[in-house]
Amino acid sequence: MTPADAAAFIRAHTVLGAAPLVPEVSLYLATEITPIWQATEDWLARRNMAPPFWAFAWPGSQALARYILDHPGQVAGLHVLDFAAGGGLAGLAAARAGAALVEAAEIDALAIAAVALNAGENGLAVTGLPKDVVGEACRWQLILCGDVCYEAPMSRHILPWLARMAADGAEVWLADPGRAYLPRRGLREIARYEIPTSLELEDHTCRQTVLYRFQNEYAGA
Repeated sequence: MTPADAAAFIRAHTVLGAAPLVPEVSLYLATEITPIWQATEDWLARRNMAPPFWAFAWPGSQALARYILDHPGQVAGLHVLDFAAGGGLAGLAAARAGAALVEAAEIDALAIAAVALNAGENGLAVTGLPKDVVGEACRWQLILCGDVCYEAPMSRHILPWLARMAADGAEVWLADPGRAYLPRRGLREIARYEIPTSLELEDHTCRQTVLYRFQNEYAGA
């Protein structure tokens, strides 16, 4: 799949809109879940690619973006990583708030394409990192993690590395709407938000989402 193919697919299956909590940032989003899942199932299966999580503004990314835009001084001038970025909402907010450099890490090629399209629509600079960055040395001053604790294997893979990044001097922010595998220690609350959601994606029409800062200790279960 070429970048042009990915961009064309995204434009064909989404519309330009905005997340409820972050109207300042334009995003290519799915307006109804069923059509995009049906449209993408066969197309993605033939290419061994992930489901289109990038097409939705999940509560964690909205909480991160809202906090960043309300507190731009905490981000301005920093080298920022939007980790497991999806469509890149948190990273776009960081770029808008004046971050010196923003990178968005994703293993999904369509997500990387969505980040590029969303950045272009907002006139912002966000560099896509199409790989798993877990295990790399710390080169970021701020790492943004939105809604990443939804599966046990994912949490086991990423949490020790994120805690190590915090121990190495990075600010690590994690926004979570009550997922099962959120660590029970090593986090300090920064803010919380009530975020409207869809029953097609969540089990409630609103999710309380908490923004945490990793402490300099292992964030185990």
